Amino acid sequence: MERRIPVTVLTGYLGAGKTTLLNRILSEDHGRRYAVIVNEFGEIGIDGDLIMNTDEELFEMNNGCICCTVRGDLIRTLHGLLGKGGNFDAIIIETTGLADPGPVVQTFFVDHFLQERCFLDSVTTLIDARHILLRLADSREAVEQIALADLLVVNKTDLATEEELRAIEARLGDINPLAAIHRSQRADLALDHVLGRGAFDIGRIASLGMDSTPHVHDDTCSHEPVHDSGIRSVSLSSERPMDGGKISDWLNDLLARKGADILRAKGIVAVLGEQRRLVFQAVHMLLEGDYQGDWKPEEARRSRLVFIGRNLDQSALREGFESCVAGAGLCA
Repeated sequence: MERRIPVTVLTGYLGAGKTTLLNRILSEDHGRRYAVIVNEFGEIGIDGDLIMNTDEELFEMNNGCICCTVRGDLIRTLHGLLGKGGNFDAIIIETTGLADPGPVVQTFFVDHFLQERCFLDSVTTLIDARHILLRLADSREAVEQIALADLLVVNKTDLATEEELRAIEARLGDINPLAAIHRSQRADLALDHVLGRGAFDIGRIASLGMDSTPHVHDDTCSHEPVHDSGIRSVSLSSERPMDGGKISDWLNDLLARKGADILRAKGIVAVLGEQRRLVFQAVHMLLEGDYQGDWKPEEARRSRLVFIGRNLDQSALREGFESCVAGAGLCA
């Protein structure tokens, strides 16, 4: 099988700077060939001088990149783009500013054609530093775009004070403790920060470990967010070895019952009698997991799980998790 193409989902509320970033990708002489897919409501505003060839759906830029528009179904658009045999370094999908990116992310877990030809690399969310705190108070979509991301780009930092930026970053950490945060002006982020993150690669999760992820915190802390978005994170850990069958059954049952409210989940589990880490990630009801990477001799075998979602019952999650300890009773 030929090399699979990495896919980055780019999201962010209206006015966050997605179009600025996309135009830079399509116009700069970066020596790479990207395919940029914009939603049908997007206003990419492509400079005609940058277009080398065009047909009804594709715009080929003079730097080698391709831009196309979602016409109806994203899967059909992706199939058509990949079917043309383009030699892309990566694909970038922009969601509409009012969209929940969850269904886009799930696409790459369920479509076999896409799984053979490309893979989900990361979800990057642009943040408007001037207005984000207001949007978090009145927009469910803005909160979900942050909760599903693995990279948060706080854009337009020249329109906020340092104190305001620190407050924004603290609020983002409350919503999503798994995401890295970068600051930018006019979406001037280096593309190497956005692409090649491997955020949905469970092998990479195992090699990096959960402790390297920014903002992971114990949700029992007393800090309360300024606005109640309904989305929170719950972090669980245990030094005791887990029963592999029980933890698998619990996670599958939990996501079957509560997956609509669980936006993202990630974990590394120490299983009794197993030298490798059990690594899992989930997006809503879709769960992926495998044994990846040996525990290092000097490393404490500690299980660590993080759930991000709406209406999370921390006590019930902790009870279910602890009942999966090797030798414990039936899973809750």
